[in-house]
Amino acid sequence: MCSICGEINFLEPCDNALTGNMNKTMVHRGPDKSDLFLDSYASLGHNRLCVVDIENGHQPMTVVYGNKKYTIVYNGEIYNCDEIKKDIKRNGIFLKTNCDTEIVLYSYILYGEDCPKYLNGIFAFCVYDGEKAFFARDRFGVKPFYYSKIGNSLYFASEIKALLKCDKISRNITKEALWEILYLSPNFVGGKSLFRDILELCPAECMIFDKNGLKKWRYWQVEAKPYYRDRKFAIEKTEYLVSDAIKRQLVSDVPLCVLLSGGLDSSVVSAIASEEYKKQGDVLSTYSFEYEGNKQSFQGSLFQPECDDDYAIYLANHLGTNHKVLTCPTSELVENLIPSTIHRDLPGQADIDSSLLYFCREIKKNHTVGLSGECSDEIFGGYPWFYRPEMLFSDFFPWIHSPRIRSSLFKDDISNSDDGYEYVRSIYQQSLKECPVLKSDNEEMKVSRIASYLSVNYFMTSLLQRKDRMSMASGVEIRVPFADHRIYEFVYNVPWEIKFENKVEKALLRNSMKSHLPEKILWRKKSPYPKTHNKEYLRLVSNLFNERYQKSHYLKERLDKKRLDEVIASDGTWFGQLMSAPQLLAWLIQFDFWLESNNINIVQ
Repeated sequence: MCSICGEINFLEPCDNALTGNMNKTMVHRGPDKSDLFLDSYASLGHNRLCVVDIENGHQPMTVVYGNKKYTIVYNGEIYNCDEIKKDIKRNGIFLKTNCDTEIVLYSYILYGEDCPKYLNGIFAFCVYDGEKAFFARDRFGVKPFYYSKIGNSLYFASEIKALLKCDKISRNITKEALWEILYLSPNFVGGKSLFRDILELCPAECMIFDKNGLKKWRYWQVEAKPYYRDRKFAIEKTEYLVSDAIKRQLVSDVPLCVLLSGGLDSSVVSAIASEEYKKQGDVLSTYSFEYEGNKQSFQGSLFQPECDDDYAIYLANHLGTNHKVLTCPTSELVENLIPSTIHRDLPGQADIDSSLLYFCREIKKNHTVGLSGECSDEIFGGYPWFYRPEMLFSDFFPWIHSPRIRSSLFKDDISNSDDGYEYVRSIYQQSLKECPVLKSDNEEMKVSRIASYLSVNYFMTSLLQRKDRMSMASGVEIRVPFADHRIYEFVYNVPWEIKFENKVEKALLRNSMKSHLPEKILWRKKSPYPKTHNKEYLRLVSNLFNERYQKSHYLKERLDKKRLDEVIASDGTWFGQLMSAPQLLAWLIQFDFWLESNNINIVQ
């Protein structure tokens, strides 16, 4: 994995020093090698985290084909390189490396603007040929891409912080951006950032910039199709697609591990990966996460009835992996709140971010690549809103339990406005209309399609953003095998009665993995990403909040402290099942730091 950035301008010289400064802000994403490409119209920057073909995969990479020069800066991993290589070689092209960067570059040369359709993987890249620049992002947005068009220049980067190095790019945010923060975050509307001048290339989008300006389009979208096969075929096809996706993602020239929580999804990845390692006479390494004092303080709930730790150790022993439990100290959980905000560039998910930052730093001590079970719930139906229509059609995003909690904490009219609620609600309603369905769908199938579409386009994108920023901040590449478009395209059209057989969530995935997992894991109830139950965390985060509140201009002026005390006392969840009172205080710390450190102004 890497970072990319640059400026393209076909009418004026580029600011090469700016590109160098942008590149320096993202060295954490690619600590192994940094370089620039400079010519009359382009200034491109790249930081490399070496994973495959360490010696030869240097970027920016330039090739000459048909008397034309092409240069690429690329961030990602392609998992169907072998298939594309065959086509490249049939065209008489001799490949000089074993890295996927060269594969992506020649894919563009051969297939042109259709090249992303041929790629199975996670990616964001720019190809420049002296006359135009072509940009693309992977189908689920696993890899980030932001850009800003100012005057005749197009600036782009993997992270927002790099673009903010440009003085021409405003740090202002609009009231609509504030509403997204208060009512919707950590989810955000695709195609934008919170900053007025910075946009996002959406998942599955391409873009061309040349002397005629900017053109953007979508190259992929999941489609609703009739399903004509039976249950047996669905199970066998799912086993093949999931197993194949995992196997493809085990290629690495640096140490690789799997993040094993003991839940179904990470256990599937661990089991398939372990089987492949054993075939090579090797032992897979796995990690599970825990928190200081958690076992003594844990209290079960509907969403998290039991701890993960015992299940992870049980499966690791069953598979024979080299397993290690990483335990996050409570002090680190609090101390990483600010660094995790810096790396996310946005107010994020409180200690859900800060803990992952800590864990990834620990993983980096021995491993550079990790596989995760992320994205399965959104595709296979692991959340309650898939089978509880009253949640899905509550007139707001179903995972946001109390949409007005954060806005109610602020005194000013912009924050605590019905217009803000209605603005975000209208986004939800528009998304319902855009969901691909068939007229022949029964009500349950229609509900499952809408639940999956919303989850993939909002809930999952936030989780992927968190995973990317916290892992890349640590120089670790996290791969997500379930985010394979072939899996989503197939499962999206499997009847709900197969996916939710006997009213068991993710029944299709469970049935497809019977030969790979023990019963104890196979039928275990879903458990979310773990959080701390240590009461010391609330004390520490409360102290940090109070310190910040006394010094903060924004919080002191606008926060309704009495209302905050009421909300904290009630200890209700406000986003998903992991965001309650301690996380609300932590989020307010992150929000205030983000406003202050970026000198942000809210404009009408």
